[in-house]
Amino acid sequence: MSFMNQFLATTPFDLYELTLFQLVAETASFTRAAERAGLTQSAITRQIRGMEGRLGVDLFERTTRHVCLTPVGQLLREKSKAILKATDQLLDDVQRTLGRMPPTLRIGVARSIGLAYLPGYFFAFQRKCPEVQLQITHQTSGEILRALEAGNLDAGLVCPPPRLPPLLKVTHRFADEFTAITPAQFPLAPTVTKATIKQLKRHFENQRWLLIDRGGFTGRRLNHWLRTQSLHIEPAMELDSFDVIVNLVSLGLGVSLVPHRVLALYGQRRTVRRIAIQPRFSRELAVVVRRNRVTPEPLSSFVENILF
Repeated sequence: MSFMNQFLATTPFDLYELTLFQLVAETASFTRAAERAGLTQSAITRQIRGMEGRLGVDLFERTTRHVCLTPVGQLLREKSKAILKATDQLLDDVQRTLGRMPPTLRIGVARSIGLAYLPGYFFAFQRKCPEVQLQITHQTSGEILRALEAGNLDAGLVCPPPRLPPLLKVTHRFADEFTAITPAQFPLAPTVTKATIKQLKRHFENQRWLLIDRGGFTGRRLNHWLRTQSLHIEPAMELDSFDVIVNLVSLGLGVSLVPHRVLALYGQRRTVRRIAIQPRFSRELAVVVRRNRVTPEPLSSFVENILF
């Protein structure tokens, strides 16, 4: 026991300090590292200086313009990644051994992302990790980002804003192109499968428009794009789900612009007509997670198995 007490008293750093060191190394900034850790810059600086003092070496080279690792700091960074990852894995193993809870991932899916997208997010992961429980919530992109920041979600599938909060990062991005849709019996020649914006205005003159809610990120971008194309629309209905919009269009309640991937569920039913538009409108969808020093399991497996 005396040996253990002596070791704890003389060890040059603990896991907490090692985590802060990794944050500074990753961000190359004491200020940004402090923001992520929820500390003041002076507090994180004291922690790093304490490590350097006990080790007897400098871990960072500091100037007024930048912060970079010394050779010793680079060595510590590379070696300590494995330590922190092993610690995360150990904690997961202990919890599973104690039988507290099966591993669980909390995933937020934006309401504007249709059901046809979900197999690409979940199918491969569930086949690989069937023991992992998935808790899926359906919220707006803004609500999902706030839940990620608060640590209440592990990952979000969203249409991201131009700038993410500093605590979050994107792991995947992909473009999501839109197409115009009409009811199956829309009075338009069957040969019309594409249209310019000018032609679309003429084809859809006096039609009821059903559009995605302008209060969300997707709705704001679509509304801005329509205005840049001189297509000023006052929709008859605004909804927060493209699946609902497609179903309402199929019932003859109006026309719309929707992501073409959403229509994968309606290919055989032929309940709506598709008209490709030129120029095209495309939104960006993204998988967003918190900026952690190491992405823990099973979240890393989930991210790796997303199919797009």
